[in-house]
Amino acid sequence: MGSSIRYRAERIALALMAAAGIAVLLADLLGWLDKLAPGGALPKITLLILSTVTLFLLLEVDRLKVLDNVNTQLSKLDIDALARELKQEHYGGAVQVHRRFPDERFTGYVEAATREVTILQTWIPNLHRFDSELKKALIDRQVRVRVLLLHPSSPVARLRDEALRTVRDPALDDDVRASVERCLSILESLHRGASTAARSRLQVRVYNSLPSVAVYKADERYLVSSFLHGRLAVESTQVEIDGCNTVMGREVQHEMDTLWMIGRDVDLGDWRGSVATINL
Repeated sequence: MGSSIRYRAERIALALMAAAGIAVLLADLLGWLDKLAPGGALPKITLLILSTVTLFLLLEVDRLKVLDNVNTQLSKLDIDALARELKQEHYGGAVQVHRRFPDERFTGYVEAATREVTILQTWIPNLHRFDSELKKALIDRQVRVRVLLLHPSSPVARLRDEALRTVRDPALDDDVRASVERCLSILESLHRGASTAARSRLQVRVYNSLPSVAVYKADERYLVSSFLHGRLAVESTQVEIDGCNTVMGREVQHEMDTLWMIGRDVDLGDWRGSVATINL
C-alpha cells in the first residue's frame, strides 16, 4: 500500500514538473513571465524545478542501490563460460560440421597440441599432410602420439575394399592392405628419426575389428566421421567436438579406448615382422 502511494506521488510530481516546464516556456515566449514576476523570475523557477528533481532522486536512492547491486552481481558472472556450458549441454560438445576433413585446421590443432594426438582409422589417407607436424609435436614438445590402424590382413580390410570398389580403380589405387602398410612405413620413418625418449611417446597399434568411426584427436579437439559405402572417411562429413567431458566427447573417447584395448602393439623398428606375428 505504501509503495503504491509513493509511486502515485512520484508520478504526480513528475507530471507537475513537466507541466511547469511547459508553462514557463510558454509564458516566457508570450512575455507573461516578466509581467507576472519581473526581475529574476526565471532563475527562481529553474531553482524550484531543480529542487524538485533533487527531491525525486533522494526518494529513489534505495531503488538505485538495488540496481547497483544487480549490476555488481552481473559483473561477477562469466558470461563466456556460461555460454560455453550451455552450448556443450545443448549440442553435446559439437561445435562445427565440416563437409570433408579440414586438413589445415587439424594441422593447426596438432601444432598447438601439448599433451596428446590420437588417430583412429582403417588407414590414414592424408597422413602425408601433417606427418611433419606430428614429428615436431613428438620431438620438440614431448607430445604423446597414438595411432590405431586396421590390421592389414584383417578380414575387415577386404570388406572395406568392397565398400570402396565403386570409387576406386584397382589398376590405379592401392587396396586397403597396401594403404595401411604405406602408413606404417611413414610412421617407421618418424620413429627412426626420433630419439629414444621420443620413440617411447610414439605408439602404434593394429586392430582386427569393425570400427564405427574415424577419429582425429588433438588434446581436447576431435574430428569424427563415419565409414560410408563408396566414400573415404576423410571425404565424408566431419563433426568437430570440443571437450573430452562432453556427451559426444565421452562416447567417442570410449570407442577409441575400446579399440586401443583390442589393438596390438606394433614394433616400428621392424613393423613388417611385428605385424606378421600378431594373431588375428
